[in-house]
Amino acid sequence: MAETSSEEELSVVNDNNHKSTNNIPIEIVSDEEMALIEAAFALASSSSARSLSLSASIRSSSSSPSPPSPLLHTNALSIKSITLLAKRRLSTETSNGNGNVNHPDIEDLLPKKTRLHDSFLHRYRRSRGLSVTDLTAAEWCEKQKEFSLTRGGRRTTKAMRAGIARHVELEEEVMKRVAVKIATKEDGWALKFLNFIHGVNQLLFTGLTRELPIIAYIGNVWMVGVIDEIQMPLTKEHHNPILIDTKTRVRDTLPSEAQRRNGRFQLMCYKYLWDNTIANDFPSGKFFTYFSLNPHHILAEDLQVTIAGSDFCVSASDKNLTLDDMLRYYTNTLKMLAPAHDQLLLRYEYQEDKSLLAEDKFEYDSEWLKNQIQSCLEFWHGQREASYAPEDERWKCRYCQFARDCEGYAESMTPKEDSNDDTCVTHGEDISSQISS
Repeated sequence: MAETSSEEELSVVNDNNHKSTNNIPIEIVSDEEMALIEAAFALASSSSARSLSLSASIRSSSSSPSPPSPLLHTNALSIKSITLLAKRRLSTETSNGNGNVNHPDIEDLLPKKTRLHDSFLHRYRRSRGLSVTDLTAAEWCEKQKEFSLTRGGRRTTKAMRAGIARHVELEEEVMKRVAVKIATKEDGWALKFLNFIHGVNQLLFTGLTRELPIIAYIGNVWMVGVIDEIQMPLTKEHHNPILIDTKTRVRDTLPSEAQRRNGRFQLMCYKYLWDNTIANDFPSGKFFTYFSLNPHHILAEDLQVTIAGSDFCVSASDKNLTLDDMLRYYTNTLKMLAPAHDQLLLRYEYQEDKSLLAEDKFEYDSEWLKNQIQSCLEFWHGQREASYAPEDERWKCRYCQFARDCEGYAESMTPKEDSNDDTCVTHGEDISSQISS
């Protein structure tokens, strides 16, 4: 991937200096999410016991939110140029005869239908959608992802639980949770749309939001994710939201090249979903069909009350709101947004004291990203067998719980007892993956 050599630094709004009189930012999450968050807090720190609601939860703005960090810290260790990302040569690439490789567009390459009914996409993500974590897990090691699908999922390590708890803390710096009950999967999707609407309102009014759910229909595949953090730049020259992701690390060292590449891939996926969602009309018919939803389902009473008390406009006649109504509010919100900024930011934080280890500022690489997604989808569509980690990245086997059952396992390496890859995934994605399983 092409590295940026620009010294430009983008300033972002400080929430303390832009307080809105509207109590906008709220988010609803499910019962399972709350239970997982509660477990993460309990296991991450025995001294940080806190009571979380057992019902679904809605977040609202904290009375005294901590100020967000500026986009680039002048006193922080900065990774200005990280090793060039090696592009994978795909079976779909062609040569023009001059030695140059043509990179086809991903929408033109994806099959109209799943090639095999026993593909991983059909077997494990039917009626759910493919998460960004599913893509990044395949990029990390397809064989590990295959084992986790067929054998019941990866083990949640102590480091992962600590990362989840830390991201909840970051979220609660600008949000607080309020209980609300849901009953059906239609209610669950209405919650996601409501969370997105409030998150966007918070972004536009205060310049910052965190844990924003995103869904996009790309190349006949539904993709979902949770964007860690979005900030608006202060400068008048820039009007595009800046996407940020925070990774927590067990050791106070910089991540490996493979970890940096995987983190960049994840953040670029979020921009890809964001840009495609706001640029195209939302295919509501395909959405209701794929996820087996009733658009005329009347939402749960508790949820109706919550929506009625929200800051976005609901007609007085909308006393029996349906999922279709919430989808309409959602698509109207999309029209207010601009494409994400091409400059993306990864933060690496030390788990022990929450200190900032480094910031990786890099440019969005559309061609590299499409090739990476296409390669991952070949695996998910069952178009080829799962590949092993590259030879120079077989050190990953030391942290894999499935290593001893894998033909690609390097016999000279001994798996760690508490296996983890030293960098935690974004907690929203991690939670959604485990709950869906």
